[in-house]
Amino acid sequence: MFSTLEALPSDAILKLIAEHASDARSEKVDLGVGVYRTEQGETPVLASVKKAERQILETQTSKTYLGSGGDPEFNLLSQQLTFGDDVAAERITTLQTPGGSGGLRVAAGLVLRARRDATVWHSNPTWANHVPLLGGAGLNLKPYPYYDYESRSLVFDQMMDRVNAIPEGDLVLLHGCCHNPTGMDLSQSQWKELAERIAARKLLPFVDMAYQGFANGIKEDVYPIHLLAGMVPEMIVVTSCSKNFGLYRDRVGSLSFVCSNAETAATVRSQAHNLVRTMYSMPPDHGAAIVREILGNPSLRAEWVAEVDGMRARLKNMRVSLVAALRREAPDHDFSHVEQANGMFCFLGISEPQVERLKKDCGVYMVNSSRINVAGITPGNVDYLAKSIALVL
Repeated sequence: MFSTLEALPSDAILKLIAEHASDARSEKVDLGVGVYRTEQGETPVLASVKKAERQILETQTSKTYLGSGGDPEFNLLSQQLTFGDDVAAERITTLQTPGGSGGLRVAAGLVLRARRDATVWHSNPTWANHVPLLGGAGLNLKPYPYYDYESRSLVFDQMMDRVNAIPEGDLVLLHGCCHNPTGMDLSQSQWKELAERIAARKLLPFVDMAYQGFANGIKEDVYPIHLLAGMVPEMIVVTSCSKNFGLYRDRVGSLSFVCSNAETAATVRSQAHNLVRTMYSMPPDHGAAIVREILGNPSLRAEWVAEVDGMRARLKNMRVSLVAALRREAPDHDFSHVEQANGMFCFLGISEPQVERLKKDCGVYMVNSSRINVAGITPGNVDYLAKSIALVL
């Protein structure tokens, strides 16, 4: 049987990780892998997470099954973190999922059950795994304009023109904040215009919120979700706890369906639970238990918010530092878009040959598109990075 299979190429990010690890040079910079890092280059376990884990260790009395929907208390707290009090709770059904990716996959399955011919429209570009994950589930996918590589800016008017032509009932996949890979987010006025257009055309917003807290703040970053939920009868929201809780390997996320009424929400819940049962049966517990402890404990929650604030500040500071260093080293080139972007990612805006030369000559690693993870920049390497970039321009 297996002799009929053909080997597939290595994942670009995983390949970069291996190449960087085997590079013996003392001066090298990894801007590829999508994890947060401190100024020391570490991806730490948050202090609030450590405290929550100790509490779980001391108080947990069973490892019995949770059920297909996961931890009910986690689901409620996650739902409140995402929607606040702006949406009637009876309209929402929330499930714990194995990371944001698991949430996306379950959402895709339920959309297919509800409407087999539905199309999901995604930004061009979008997160590298959106298309294979959702398309691999069987959904029809089409792009809408979002970013211009030459001007290194959003193309909002072109985006809105395309939204105007999307057929009624289709889904629009949106990045809640910290757009990956561009880092360029819509302004509040642009979100308002988009929400009004989505509502008028009877489209279904499908929001992927992977970086809550990394743009402007925990509460501030869910503005688009609150706005949309107040204007449309139905929407889908997927969240991830990988970045803002640092729970990458524990695979924690949530999937919420906003419905027109409580009866429909109950029906969707039954379908979602049934779908999960046919896929992975139920999600893992430990990471969700950590999030539950943090969000349910005022002291731990405040500590966690402060830690997220610190991560966000470091990312913003590194953007400012890199742009300032590039102004010194490459004054004829404009990299101001790097400072304007949010979150962990953005395009540097150089060519594939220049990316390859950075890796070969300077030990600076990034994917071919020149998408960089700003968390890989530190006060200790920012000047070397800027000089290296200037060298290949």
